[in-house]
Amino acid sequence: MRSKEIRAIRSRAEEMLKAAGIVLTPEEAANLEVADMGLGRLATEGLELITYINTDRYCAKELVILPGQTCPEHRHPTVDGERGKQETFRCRWGEVWLYVEGVPKSTIRAAIPEESRPYYTVFHEVVLKPGEQYTIPPNTLHWFQAGPKGAVVSEFSSRSRDESDIFTNPEIRRAPVVTD
Repeated sequence: MRSKEIRAIRSRAEEMLKAAGIVLTPEEAANLEVADMGLGRLATEGLELITYINTDRYCAKELVILPGQTCPEHRHPTVDGERGKQETFRCRWGEVWLYVEGVPKSTIRAAIPEESRPYYTVFHEVVLKPGEQYTIPPNTLHWFQAGPKGAVVSEFSSRSRDESDIFTNPEIRRAPVVTD
């Protein structure tokens, strides 16, 4: 991604956070991560996030999902004998469609990104609207997509090790690559 694109997406994410009533410090705004997952398809697959704290005991983040944007299917495995991340998603603004392991829904609300269709395999749908939350157990396959106006989701979890997440799509690189 180019620096100019990142600045524009950060600005849009800040607007969505503001709409949700979430205020960032200037330092937090400067560190807002734009993750295109190395796919170069940020509009359909990616995520914007700010990590407030991440220690060996707990983690807190805000996730900003643009309209129709999807965070690709992944799981949080055991790392160095430590159970994978358990996370609770609480919708703050907009609507998010979360898909986890379980009984699949015959028709889902999300539109699976065409280029990555084979890499989406779980279809138990959980719809989260403002004030609703759902807890995802460790090592559980999941993915999520924002509704038509986007979504802001607070994530509360055990220790986050994003670099150890296992994505169903082997082409995904979690760390962003910035070019000028």
